[in-house]
Amino acid sequence: MASTLLLVVVFVFDLVAFALAVAAEQRRSTAKIQTEADSSYCVYDSDIATGLGVGSFLFLLASQALIMVASRCLCCGRALRPSGSRSWAIMLFVTSWVLFVIAEACLLAGSVRNAYHTKYRASFMEDPSCETLRKGIFGAGAAFVVLTGIFSELYYVSYSRANESPAPYSRDAGVRMQNL
Repeated sequence: MASTLLLVVVFVFDLVAFALAVAAEQRRSTAKIQTEADSSYCVYDSDIATGLGVGSFLFLLASQALIMVASRCLCCGRALRPSGSRSWAIMLFVTSWVLFVIAEACLLAGSVRNAYHTKYRASFMEDPSCETLRKGIFGAGAAFVVLTGIFSELYYVSYSRANESPAPYSRDAGVRMQNL
């Protein structure tokens, strides 16, 4: 059966990744326009959301890596026995990877974009465009972290069932080519 310890560790990693993504969404950088004499420029507040986003990225990566190492990434090792669990394992494997890529893309893009600050001056009383991260990027990453965690753990449970299920045929069911 599926390793309970592995499922708990993966759940904790996913929970930490979710919490960090939510915290990053709450602490996105904001900007104010500062004016001096004849020029204006942007002043950004703290950049903690970038670190929180990267931390969430790394925890989700570790979670997915643990599941894939434990299941030998579905493609290495011995073949799974034909059963409904094998079909579910294959479907959940593909789904968890798609969701993982989307979550990692949201977290990485949010972290990079949050760290990028435009530092230029606008003269002649023009207001500079103080670009910041759009609201919801880290939130979308957090939602996909939850979905990735659910589907990867379901994948591991289905994989374990398919890997340990007894053979469906107890006797040889092959067709022999022989003279009659």
